[in-house]
Amino acid sequence: MIDERQQAMLEFERTFWTFDEPKETLIRARFQCSADEYYAELNELLEMPEALGHDPLVVRRLQRQRVRRRRERLETGTDAPGGAQP
Repeated sequence: MIDERQQAMLEFERTFWTFDEPKETLIRARFQCSADEYYAELNELLEMPEALGHDPLVVRRLQRQRVRRRRERLETGTDAPGGAQP
């Protein structure tokens, strides 16, 4: 079972684009952490089967984005460690 914070993260990923503020600002205000910390936590969440069961559309979308970004970084040789978005 995923906890309330993890559920809130999936909800945030579903709706953050509807706000006028930058995503990083919203992350800091809502989750009291840096964007890097948020994305590290989100990447761990995306590996949990319970997350997929909770919100399959959001989790699959984020997993596809993560794969696409990794592929692009590998192709361009700009694969930098740490803080990568999903």
